[in-house]
Amino acid sequence: MPFIHQKQSVILLLLFAVTTFAKAQDTTITIQRRVYTTERIAGDAPKIDGSLTDPAWDIVPWTSDYTEFEPDVGTPPTQQTKMKITYDDKNLYVAFKCYESDKTKLEKRLGRRDDFPGDWVEFNVDSYNDDRTGFSFTASASGVKGDEFISENGNFDTSWNPIWYLATAEDDEGWTAEIRIPFSQLRFSAEQEQLWGIQSTRRYFANEERSTWQRLPANPPGWVSEFGELRGIKGIEPQKQLEIQPYILGQYDTFEAQPGNPFRDGDDLMANAGLDAKIGITNDLTLDLTVNPDFGQVDADPGAIALDGFEIFFQERRPFFVENKSVFDFRVGGGADNVFFPRRIGRTPQGFTTTNGSQGEFEDFPNNSTILGAAKFSGKTKDGWTIGVLESVTAKEFAEIELDTREEVTEPLGAIEELGTSRKELVEPLTNYFVGRVQKDFNDRNSFVGGIFTATHRNMEPEVSFLHTQAYTGGLDFRHNWRDRKYYVEGRGILSRVNGSPEAIATTQTNITHLFQRVDADHLEVDETRTDLTGMGGNFEIGRGRGKWQYNLGGNFRTPELELNDIGFLRQADQIRQFSSIRRFWNNSTSWYRQASVGVEQFTEFDFQGNYNRIQYEGRAEINWKNNWFTEIGGAHKPRILINSFLRGGPRWRFNEENFYFAAVGTDQRKKFSAVGVYVNSQAKQNNFSFIQYELRFNYQPLDALSLNLSTNYQVNPNRTQYVSQQAYAPAQFGTRYITGEIDQETLSATLRVNYNINPNLTIQYYAQPFIAKGTYSNFNYVTDSTNEDLNKRVAFYGDDQISAVDGGFAIDENRDGMTDYSFGNPDFNFVQFRSNLVARWEYIPGSELFLVWSQGIEGLGTSDESLFNAADSQILGQQIRNTFVIKWAYRFVL
Repeated sequence: MPFIHQKQSVILLLLFAVTTFAKAQDTTITIQRRVYTTERIAGDAPKIDGSLTDPAWDIVPWTSDYTEFEPDVGTPPTQQTKMKITYDDKNLYVAFKCYESDKTKLEKRLGRRDDFPGDWVEFNVDSYNDDRTGFSFTASASGVKGDEFISENGNFDTSWNPIWYLATAEDDEGWTAEIRIPFSQLRFSAEQEQLWGIQSTRRYFANEERSTWQRLPANPPGWVSEFGELRGIKGIEPQKQLEIQPYILGQYDTFEAQPGNPFRDGDDLMANAGLDAKIGITNDLTLDLTVNPDFGQVDADPGAIALDGFEIFFQERRPFFVENKSVFDFRVGGGADNVFFPRRIGRTPQGFTTTNGSQGEFEDFPNNSTILGAAKFSGKTKDGWTIGVLESVTAKEFAEIELDTREEVTEPLGAIEELGTSRKELVEPLTNYFVGRVQKDFNDRNSFVGGIFTATHRNMEPEVSFLHTQAYTGGLDFRHNWRDRKYYVEGRGILSRVNGSPEAIATTQTNITHLFQRVDADHLEVDETRTDLTGMGGNFEIGRGRGKWQYNLGGNFRTPELELNDIGFLRQADQIRQFSSIRRFWNNSTSWYRQASVGVEQFTEFDFQGNYNRIQYEGRAEINWKNNWFTEIGGAHKPRILINSFLRGGPRWRFNEENFYFAAVGTDQRKKFSAVGVYVNSQAKQNNFSFIQYELRFNYQPLDALSLNLSTNYQVNPNRTQYVSQQAYAPAQFGTRYITGEIDQETLSATLRVNYNINPNLTIQYYAQPFIAKGTYSNFNYVTDSTNEDLNKRVAFYGDDQISAVDGGFAIDENRDGMTDYSFGNPDFNFVQFRSNLVARWEYIPGSELFLVWSQGIEGLGTSDESLFNAADSQILGQQIRNTFVIKWAYRFVL
């Protein structure tokens, strides 16, 4: 384990000095926990119409005295709010009266579910009473619903879609909301008398103000732990939830026909069916099932180009895996690395085919592995146990291969005649995925310990012997809070093991995540006889997460053999990182700002050979001005940047010292028209590389029912030493040449969203995403001294008499003897992609939906001499686009 560098020691001493000062200057205000006591309805239940005139409401009192939380914590709000809560055997009822002295300021914008438009009021309930999890129900003044599952004392998950009922109305004093929440949608114990945590938040749109029923301190350590109490619910029985939602689907595709290709004849028609089910095993624990799930309404992934060789991380969007995902979350450290990454389930098949296009063969390669079924068992018990179990099976996937259907091409052709005119080749084996997760709260809910176990099993066959046969991961985690959750310490440790053929393990050792073949890595060696790998990882952090001053100090590590990518996500192994940060908040408004914060952080990186690879210092400040505009500025200094993976198995590579800064300015986001502008500028010494980004985001809402959002992004990223290739060079003293080149790279992307809301339950949304990326290479060179601080000593540039263009690439005569020593392909690219989706969604009864979908998509490659806009014209407007039309009906049975 390397010692901390002397410069980092000074930084850590300064950090502790500042935190000691912050502790001395900070004072903690003790806030009394509020209590609301409810009563059971004796007669008829209230009708959910927003009027609040039913006699059932008369048996409970109003509670009020909301306190402002943003922007001026602890002060009286501009407009006050009242709340009532009552119940019967099956439901919880909540009523709100939101006062508005000037009705012209009431904003009744419409939006899709979970959009939270305009004025709204929210009710949160911690029916577990565990200070960590809760259920959130939001009612906008226009009647739009929002619902979220709250985990980890403040993580809000909008994918949770329970069945509940809402009505809103206006009166002379403002507006009202009336809510009915079936107990079947909540989780609680079987105690005779319940004790629940509750909170209510109101957004007063005119002043962009938040007020809460339970007063909150500035920068609270969490959300659920700060709730008030709901008492008086007696004699209710836990409701075992049973919901079944079958669906049927019809789909019609049109696309450009490809002559002779039997898989691309111009159109395709299909039908499908499946079901989802939610079964309450107990009131605490729920079993979710899906059979042949459809994810047709999920937004497409944005376009992206990765020149560093690593897999691009995309967020999980599929509802079955997103809902309650926090239960299974187990991060390895900072960033996206996680023991469980659900997009591995149903991934694009990893195999390949023996298709020979030059001999008239075409293939139909599946886009995704078919999920035969999946089950998810999750919940939290009254004793503080959080449990999650997920099991899924994906089918064998085959690519179909057929000969060109045109007669003049399908004459018997040697090997093809032997294989036949049609065949299937395995590209993904039958695979079973399992994840088990458990956590236990203790110490009055201030601490928890937990564990996770994952397993991937493949029904291995010779065609896919490069995949792991089994992959296992186990981990333990903990967190402890003290001093009213002001301070915390947390940690995780994981152990991984993968088994497979020597081919599979060698493939893992040499892929970009591990790179055991690195020529300067004395602690690594490729062993082509091994049939397993075992690795470890973990992180530790201590800090303060509450108050005007917040800070942390910690580190994480990943040993060289750590491997998570069968069911998790791991970008790079062989890494040790130390980090620290401190942040100061100003929470109460002044004559010129509403809120502000400033912070600094630093980190260093090493590998397990002890190489000191990286250090970075960064600072940023944010301010919300009095007119509700905002500004963010920041910058970083990176004096040391060495990357183990840049040369793809070659030696460590140094980039020149880098400085970057950014600035963002946004107008008042409440206005009918609002905008955000972002500028980023990064420069390295000796013009090694630079990065400039311009981003503009516009939002326009001409009508309460209509909103338009356009986000544009333009990036310029030149680099004098972009990795290109590695080629064998015959003289023994050279061995391999690592080739880089100067790249001029441009990227242009945009996302357009148009939402039209006929009513809160009938919405139409359109989105379109064009993406264009172009890279042109020149001034090729080869690596001579990969870690030299001087770029001109790090590489040697080819002379005009050493490099010559050949068909599709370049030939190198390095020793100038008139013979080609090695060659490489032309790396220029001009990639164009377009995705769009028009979706009409009608929730005709709560939980049951009808979808009409029209999707379009196309991607292509322009020529290197085309500009970004010319490439878009030729590859998008100049080609026949692929169209998909879908109608889907789903009905949720509640039993």
